[in-house]
Amino acid sequence: MDHETVWRADRGPVPDPMRSTEQLDRSEALRLLGTVPLGRIVFTHQALPAIRPVNHVVEGEDVIIRLDEGASRASLVATPGTPGIVLAYEADAIDPDTHLGWSVVVIGHAELVENHNEAERLEALLDPWTNQPMAGVLRIRAELVTGFRLGRQPRPISAAG
Repeated sequence: MDHETVWRADRGPVPDPMRSTEQLDRSEALRLLGTVPLGRIVFTHQALPAIRPVNHVVEGEDVIIRLDEGASRASLVATPGTPGIVLAYEADAIDPDTHLGWSVVVIGHAELVENHNEAERLEALLDPWTNQPMAGVLRIRAELVTGFRLGRQPRPISAAG
């Protein structure tokens, strides 16, 4: 097997194209984040790291998610009057066959949307993917936004000897 081929248990040997990694600027990362409906929220629950898949929308530079009635809700909502807890949100679109695509991480303070009219407006933008009762809307104020795109990189042309 040459250096351009890798073995995949599900398909045998497949070409391994060279890939480039391009860092995304803030606006492009947020734009891409808005093109997918599902991501993962990363937070602390009972002093341990926890990750939950949730659906989201991007509004300006804020990531908006709906909270369910589960135990994680208490870990995600700060005490009223405090600046909010810091958490991370990650979403991506990476092709399982080519391994090309992108990934974005947003880190920021999260706050429960307390204005009833605003919460209803935001809930209407979110298409829940479970039938669990919803217990509120969480706004993540993006403070740090990072991301990268995995693309094809042309193979270097060998000089004739």
